[in-house]
Amino acid sequence: MVDVLIKAFSFILVIIIGYQLKRRGVLQPESGTALSKLMMNFTLPAAVVTGFASFQVDHSLLILVAFGLGCNLLLLGIGYMIGRRRPEGLKAYYMINSPGYNIGCFTLPYVQSFLGPVGIVATCLFDAGNSVICTGGSFAAASAATGRSSGWLNIIKRLFSSVPFDVYVFLMIAALMGWHLPPQVILVVSTLGNANPFVAMLIIGMLLEINIERSQLKHVLTILLLRYGSAAAFACLFYFFTPLPLEIRQVLAVVVFAPLSSLSPIFTSRFSGNLSVVASFANSASIMISIVIMTVLLTSMQL
Repeated sequence: MVDVLIKAFSFILVIIIGYQLKRRGVLQPESGTALSKLMMNFTLPAAVVTGFASFQVDHSLLILVAFGLGCNLLLLGIGYMIGRRRPEGLKAYYMINSPGYNIGCFTLPYVQSFLGPVGIVATCLFDAGNSVICTGGSFAAASAATGRSSGWLNIIKRLFSSVPFDVYVFLMIAALMGWHLPPQVILVVSTLGNANPFVAMLIIGMLLEINIERSQLKHVLTILLLRYGSAAAFACLFYFFTPLPLEIRQVLAVVVFAPLSSLSPIFTSRFSGNLSVVASFANSASIMISIVIMTVLLTSMQL
């Protein structure tokens, strides 16, 4: 339990360092962009490859992809119901920010440090379904609901232009075909993968936003109540009512408490610049809440 708390504190410390470096001007916005590209193209894919290195094909685990997609579709539908009678910008805000889990930047580093290779694989499978929505699916749905157009061809192109998603697909095919990377390659790649938690948490600290108008807080609270209320329901459902191995059920119970997708503020800004600030604040608040909840859950699993 002490080890879990120390690791959680180290994550929080790196987030604080990132935030302070941004405030003091040591790191500029372009630094965050560069670090994000580094993570998405190198350290995150390397962490995924390392996690899959010892993966033994279990076709029953493919249902985790459906779980990731299903949770997102349900939240997308609820977001639509909440925003259906509101102005265009708010309708898009609720549809984009209700679904979408921040797996790559936040949850995977947590799981990587606490739950080992099995946790990484289970998280990646869940994220394969999650990625369909958070990398463009929710934006396409919001575009359709508000009368704007966003073709499915563009969504598919966006998905396969994501290096982590491509790595997921390749490793899943390789696992199903019985292919394995040489141990020497895994040894080299694991060095990059070990850097992923630090880089991810530093980026999160740089992206933190804590300024918002009081009149907009209700929209933030609505999203947070929806996300963490549904997360509690999903966690109970997966942990107590699925026939999966205990370690997989533990991973799912943690993953559903992931923060909002880091892409949500970007997609929201395409509908309303003012609401992108609200989305950024909701995103930052969800990170703080998720750190507490996921640390408590991981600590309880060690008892």
